[in-house]
Amino acid sequence: MFFWLLLAFAGAAVVSKDKFLFGQMDMQIKLIQGDSAGTVVAFYLASDQQNRDELDFEFLGNLEGQPYILQTNVFADGYDNREERINLWFDPTKDFHTYSILWNIYQIVFMVDWVPVRLYRNHKDKGVAFPIQQPMSIEASIWNGENWATEGGKIKIDWTKAPFIASFNNHKIDACVWKGDVKNCSAASSTNWWNQESFSSLTWNQRRLFKWVRKNQLVYDYCQDSKRFNGTLPKECSLPKY
Repeated sequence: MFFWLLLAFAGAAVVSKDKFLFGQMDMQIKLIQGDSAGTVVAFYLASDQQNRDELDFEFLGNLEGQPYILQTNVFADGYDNREERINLWFDPTKDFHTYSILWNIYQIVFMVDWVPVRLYRNHKDKGVAFPIQQPMSIEASIWNGENWATEGGKIKIDWTKAPFIASFNNHKIDACVWKGDVKNCSAASSTNWWNQESFSSLTWNQRRLFKWVRKNQLVYDYCQDSKRFNGTLPKECSLPKY
């Protein structure tokens, strides 16, 4: 187990030594208790290229008694603006919960305690960018996001409540370690189980759970924000999710 502290003069971050291309990454996290407004706790994958790929879990702090918001985002070929936000259906500050990213040649699935909460499908053949060639590090951090994280930046961090502590535990990485060979990591095999056809889409039960999250917990979806994109939504918004 390890802990991250946010103080007025510093945040904290950790980056994996290895990089990975496809796989599943799980992290157990217990979020900041009490007043966490303005703070951001993050667990994500990121490449180091200028046109970077990135897959984000970002936990947006709130006033004590108000719900945490989970924001996910996908960067593909340097382009992001793909935020989705949900309310979690439990108090993430009371105990550890498992946050997972399944990333394969077919899709990206963000999961909370094995419940799919966000999908991003590979529609590269239709002109939609998809992270498929850049290896990514696994990263975790806690930082000051008071200029945007809580109610659009209206509520700032109350530094009298510092230190702000998030706990990380029992991480699991089952992924293709990058050794310079895209074909090796893109192959489907017993080792690269995540690229097998059985993981090309959600199961029936996963689809049921995903629909429940979308119906009951969704706060914001960029694909429903036509004003943001001047009336022309990104291409993937009109394509199937599974």
